[in-house]
Amino acid sequence: MNQSFAVWLLIALSLVAANLPFVIERPFLALPWQQKGEPARASWLVWLVAIVFFSMLLGVGYLTLALIGDAFVAASDAASVALFIGKIVLVAGMAGLLLAWPGMRNRGCVVEKSFFARLLELIVFYCLVGILGFAFESNMGSLFGKTWEFYAITFSLFLVLGYPGFVYRYLLRRRKAPAKSPWSAA
Repeated sequence: MNQSFAVWLLIALSLVAANLPFVIERPFLALPWQQKGEPARASWLVWLVAIVFFSMLLGVGYLTLALIGDAFVAASDAASVALFIGKIVLVAGMAGLLLAWPGMRNRGCVVEKSFFARLLELIVFYCLVGILGFAFESNMGSLFGKTWEFYAITFSLFLVLGYPGFVYRYLLRRRKAPAKSPWSAA
């Protein structure tokens, strides 16, 4: 894989992933507490589902590192490139299905995510995109050492990429239908 292609792919993916929590109202995470609008469930069941969900999310991250990071890609061989792209699509599909499950389990309910839930989703998306970046880096050569400054800068950039979604959700005024006056003719 070409380094510039991998970087631009990660930037595009980061742009989409950073805005998803703000643009889409469906929950992406099975949180261990009840959100506004969710049906009532037993507290032990909610915690169990959250633990299993985040364990599966960690498994998808590990699978990403194993499948993509250790893959061999010969750019001149079409089968090698197709296999590599197939692995990326497989991992992305698994992550997509896993992140869509909390919204599917609450279908029929209007769940209102809090700002804190959106922030947690943003952090999870940052971690998923970061794992994919590590896998690309591992695939292209050896991993470079990273200190806390690297994570602070990349998370700040991820937040900046998510700013349009934040503006859409919290700062953009939405027009409401004018209220009918009780004295107006109906």
